[in-house]
Amino acid sequence: MKNTEVARLFELMADLLEIRGDNPFRIRAYRRAAQSVESTGEDIEAIGRTGRLANIPGVGKDLADKIEEYLRTGRMKDIVALQEQIPRGVVELMNVPGIGPKTAKLLYDKAGVKDLAALEELAKAGKLKGLPGIQAKTEANILKAVGFIKQSQERMPLGRALPLAHEISSALQHLEGVEQWSLCGSIRRRKETVGDFDVLVTSSKPEVVMEAFTHLPQVGEVLGRGPTKSSVRHREGIQIDLRVVEPEAFGAALVYFTGSKQHNIRIREMAVRKGLKISEYGVFRDDDGERVAGRTEEDVYASIGLPWIPPELREDAGEVEAALKRALPRLIEQGDIRGDLHDHTNASDGRATIDALIEAARARGYEYIAITDHSVSSSVAGGLSADALNAHVQRIREAQARHPEITVLAGTECDILPDGSMDYPDDVLAELDIVLAAVHSRLGMEKSEMTRRICAALANPYVRILAHPTGRRLGEREPSEVDLDQVFQTAVRHGKAVEINCSARADLSDVNARRAAELGALLAVSTDTHHLDELGTMEHGVAMARRAWLEPARVINTWPSAKFLDWVRSRPRDAATPRTGRRRS
Repeated sequence: MKNTEVARLFELMADLLEIRGDNPFRIRAYRRAAQSVESTGEDIEAIGRTGRLANIPGVGKDLADKIEEYLRTGRMKDIVALQEQIPRGVVELMNVPGIGPKTAKLLYDKAGVKDLAALEELAKAGKLKGLPGIQAKTEANILKAVGFIKQSQERMPLGRALPLAHEISSALQHLEGVEQWSLCGSIRRRKETVGDFDVLVTSSKPEVVMEAFTHLPQVGEVLGRGPTKSSVRHREGIQIDLRVVEPEAFGAALVYFTGSKQHNIRIREMAVRKGLKISEYGVFRDDDGERVAGRTEEDVYASIGLPWIPPELREDAGEVEAALKRALPRLIEQGDIRGDLHDHTNASDGRATIDALIEAARARGYEYIAITDHSVSSSVAGGLSADALNAHVQRIREAQARHPEITVLAGTECDILPDGSMDYPDDVLAELDIVLAAVHSRLGMEKSEMTRRICAALANPYVRILAHPTGRRLGEREPSEVDLDQVFQTAVRHGKAVEINCSARADLSDVNARRAAELGALLAVSTDTHHLDELGTMEHGVAMARRAWLEPARVINTWPSAKFLDWVRSRPRDAATPRTGRRRS
């Protein structure tokens, strides 16, 4: 759905207006509309087709016209006009933690800061302190954050890249002259960050394809155009390279341009030992130069004695050896997921009601859904007191009665306090169907202390899942220092699961998730949904799980409802003795 795209554009419009010092009522209108669009469960395109955009709360006719313009053309002219007035780099300043629209405007107006490079230069020179609200410590924090952002901007996080890739894929399907097509490169391998999009097509009309491709509404700039290759920059900044290849070489080109480099080296070495040569044009015999494979990937791999290897595994990380032994895993797929185990409602910092979340999960065909709003210490996220949680659980139970076709679990994402105890006492946790434990504070603790803190929580008999185990936010915040082997072993010892968080956190990483599985840990792939659109990020988490070599049986939310509920309800023997925790309030 394009709901998130439209909401992001309205938020951008509000930011631009705030930087310009526009009418605060107009700014609030855009922000309210962004919130409404993002929390609307129905596809915004479907709403537009039936003429109901103005009926969305907070939208009205003027903003409905802007949504319609975006759905029709892929852009909003008012935003384009504002971006011509305000340098793009000023908006990018707001990616720095602690810099909102007002501070960005201050830096632009008072210090002439037009981009991150200028911000970094002034911070290094000590010329920011003294501006209103900026002290020496603030300046140091800005400098550190800018360095991290510059590093992360070189590649786009998968969670952001996937929707753009799907948009391009959909556009390619409908271009005149396109016969076969596929994305390749790191986006096809589902790397956690993506440098660019590589696209292959076959066509008998390459010039028609190139003309249509370079004029797609998603294109912000044409970087180069030739008879069989064109390069453009997407309006979101990422480069897209399109190549037209002949049908007889499509499979070979797909293997070659999907990579990885090390994987390709391995299979080329295998080909040489068989008297063959693999290139993007096909598989050829050395002795007479005859092409023996190339039309499909399956043919390319078969020519060197291998089964087809899923793109997510092509990293020279043991996949070739497993393929030779016919021991490749049956990787988890989107269709294996039977429920989502980490979801927030408007009882804490989510946007949807209980019923809206349940209905959205049911519409996805899920057998079960866990509602896990924040605990009391997460005050910034609207965490619930024990009494408020009790009332919330009662509302969830009532909603379950209204939705008998799906199992609704009443739970919590409970803070792990610095001493390793839980934010609610055990007598409160005992009343819940499922408990997720998570660190949200003091993320910079020393490694041994953070490890002890998390392992203590995993030993709590009522905790079932460790949420976002390292605390990272991909491209925004580094992971906490923690001994993950010890954490995973503790999870195994106590029969707990660790989470692959599908949100912008992307936590666990594929490497760490694979290690968890190697040590025998169970995993959950959950979206950490706060807006209904975010239920769709399950695809991101499944991609990470596939790169981690995970089979469905290892992931608890692929289990049938009866098996999953048996696991959730199981308790270690010491669960009969409540432990101490935060005083009930």
